Amino acid sequence: MESLKAVLSNHPFVRDLDPDHVEMLISCGKSARFEQGEYLAREGGPADAFYLIESGEVALEIHAPHQGATLVDKLEAGDALGWSWLVGPYRWHFDARALRPVNVIVLDGRCLRTECEMNHELGYQLLKRLSQVLEHRLEATRLRVVELHAVPV
Repeated sequence: MESLKAVLSNHPFVRDLDPDHVEMLISCGKSARFEQGEYLAREGGPADAFYLIESGEVALEIHAPHQGATLVDKLEAGDALGWSWLVGPYRWHFDARALRPVNVIVLDGRCLRTECEMNHELGYQLLKRLSQVLEHRLEATRLRVVELHAVPV
């Protein structure tokens, strides 16, 4: 199995990050696996992790009254999951469920916040990358809402 450093360094979210910053991330990270059907996160639960997906597929879902789980987006290898670890009150806004077995790098949210406070350049670099994740998630959600409310022709 590849080392955490090698896997982390090659993930698109981290690629081109300063090697010292990668080392800081490694100090907050570990590898994990989720089997099909397992939840990585539950809406409203504590957002204490940031996931970098190595392999597999994750469904992002919201719960709508009288409809149950509604798919918002699917994530796969190379994607990042979670920004709520950065924004208080640190609660998940979606459910994240493994559609197939998923291998991830889990970065501890509290550790990341501490590292970002101590190293503002790292914080800035992560925030720039997280802004792209947020933009993608907002666009996926917008498109899903339009799809759900489209009037059949």
